[in-house]
Amino acid sequence: MSRSVVIDCLPESAFRYRSEYVVVVVDVIRATTTAATAVSTGRRVFPARTTDEAVVVASTLENPLFVGELGGNMPYGFDLTNSPAQIAGRDDVQRPMVLVSSSGTNLLMNAAASKAVYIACFRNFSAVAKLLIEKHDRVALLGAGTRGQFRREDQICCAWIGEKLIAAGYKPETVQTREYVYRWKGDDLDTVREGRSAEYLKNSGQEQDLEFVLSHVDDLNIVPALVNYELKPAD
Repeated sequence: MSRSVVIDCLPESAFRYRSEYVVVVVDVIRATTTAATAVSTGRRVFPARTTDEAVVVASTLENPLFVGELGGNMPYGFDLTNSPAQIAGRDDVQRPMVLVSSSGTNLLMNAAASKAVYIACFRNFSAVAKLLIEKHDRVALLGAGTRGQFRREDQICCAWIGEKLIAAGYKPETVQTREYVYRWKGDDLDTVREGRSAEYLKNSGQEQDLEFVLSHVDDLNIVPALVNYELKPAD
């Protein structure tokens, strides 16, 4: 059977792929990094599209931790913003996390009906590629996007996974997919510092998250999968 990969972006893109593809959701700054970090500590993680949905999900959990941002701002009543650095520093891992973000969790929930749904970030891109190569033939790597833009950090993460898949024999389904892989092959992550996401973190006093993202690369072997609306380590 032929194997193929496509790179695309934005939350609505999930609807194009979920019937025929395995979907990998990428929102490096910051939802998938925050979620992967939380799952790696043993914390249960439940994504939600909106604060109202988060409240409904939380009502079924004991002492939940509300984490997230909408439009860059932490919603009223939440415990902390969408911060991988902050979640990594907490020791209350027994508290389940309900996560909301402007784009990442929307993309994740839109993809929920796919054959399988995984999340990726710089921390686990090699582990994600390895799992895909072992288990799946048709893969969609989807960047969450911010304000309608495919941000460079998400392009890079998708491209790095795509590069490994192509090396393993996957065919890029679109010219754009091939171009992303070529553009970001072997790229220095310092280029992320020049992007709009990095600029926002710097200007809003959240540079610790930028440094966390750039200093934690390929250091996790887990691949969180969306199973019954909860992110769990893939088997």
